[in-house]
Formats: sequence, structure tokens, C-alpha cells
Amino acid sequence: MFTADVPQDREREEEAVRRDEIAAGLAEVETRIAAACQAVGRDRGEVTLIAVTKTRPAEDVRILCELGVRDVGENRDQEAAPKARELADLPLTWHFVGQLQTNKVRSVVGYADVIHSVDRLRLVEAISKEAVRQGRTVGCLLQVALDDDPARGGARLGDVLALADEVALAEGVWLGGVMAVAPLGEEPAKAFAVLREVATRVQEQHPRATMVSAGMSEDLTEAVAYGATHVRIGTALLGRRKPFVR
Repeated sequence: MFTADVPQDREREEEAVRRDEIAAGLAEVETRIAAACQAVGRDRGEVTLIAVTKTRPAEDVRILCELGVRDVGENRDQEAAPKARELADLPLTWHFVGQLQTNKVRSVVGYADVIHSVDRLRLVEAISKEAVRQGRTVGCLLQVALDDDPARGGARLGDVLALADEVALAEGVWLGGVMAVAPLGEEPAKAFAVLREVATRVQEQHPRATMVSAGMSEDLTEAVAYGATHVRIGTALLGRRKPFVR
């Protein structure tokens, strides 16, 4: 009888340890965001934390939700879709933050509340068509390319405003704003300054498109300084990623 309780006791201990780890990570990230806001005279409430939970189990997301986190980001549909189904009972906003191929649109539209990687008209059309079919309304952020690496995705600077107009006209979607990833090996402040200029131009044409998704674990301070309204944090919050197993 006593030996049968040992696995359960160990499991509870592991859950408690993991909760403490996540709580500590969350406290540290919150401190960093608050300090970044204070440094540039912004209110902490202006910045939303998106917990990027790719490669992490659903249990981690439940812990985050218990700790008050409501925005969750994923970048692989094959991982995100089953996780979203498992956690459908939680009051979460799901952000799809990875590159999106049109053949994955049907699945992603089924759970994502906001898609951060809209970078071409064909994708806008596919999301719109599927959102209408499913009776959903999905937020779209325009991913802006801040370098010449096609593997990272993103619309060219000269194409962003026209793409914004297309999203604004499409059914089943709403234009949230812009998103970008700072180029590798470059000063993030310089990249985020460019993104701020693009965001301002988009907002001039579409005043409700106020979201600026920028900043990750390494560069959230610079992102907040240049107007980020949403920061996408994974490693600093949950630790180093585990390999994804199909």
C-alpha cells in the first residue's frame, strides 16, 4: 500500500518544483518588463506578455494560467493544435507566432485568436476564407521583414501598407498591427526603430491597428523602448527548450 503511493508522491513533488520554477521565471520577466517600461516612461499595463510555450507540455501552460498569464504563443501547428484542444477549458488567448504555410491555415484558424506572421496576400485570402467558413474572427499582424533572410519570413517594407489595406478589407479577420523579429547579429534597437516607423504608418491608415509584437527573451528591453505592445517570451520564462518530438 505504501509503495503504491510513492510514484504519486514523486509526481506531486515534481509538479510543485516545476510550478516554483515557472513562478520564479515569471517574476523575473515581469520585473524586466516593468523596468523597461519605467525607463522610457511607459505604463506597465501597455505591454502584454505572450508566453511562448513551444516544446513545453500542456501542464506548463496550466501552471502559467494559474499564475495569471492569459496569452500563449505557439509556432508549430502540429504541436499547437493538440495542445489548444487539451487546454480548451482555460481562458486563454492563443497567438500563432511562427511562419504559416497555406496548407496549415485550416488547422491554425481553428484555435488561433491572433496570427502574427501574415506576410503575403495569398495567406490573407486563405485565412479570411477559412475564418468565414468556421464562423470565426481572427486577428492578423503583419510580419515585417527587417533583414534579407527569406527563411525568417516577413513582408518587405515597401509592401506592408498595401498588405494592411488588404487585411482591413478581408472578411473574417481584423488588422491588429505589425510584428517583427530583430535580425540576428545586429543591434535590436536599430531594427525596432524601423518597426516603430512602419507601425506608425500603418496606424495612420488604420488607427485601430495598434499592436506591435516585438521583443523576445534577449531583447525585450529594446523592444519596449521602441513601442512594443506585446513581447513574446519563452526561454526567460520557461527555461531552455526541450527538443520537439513528433
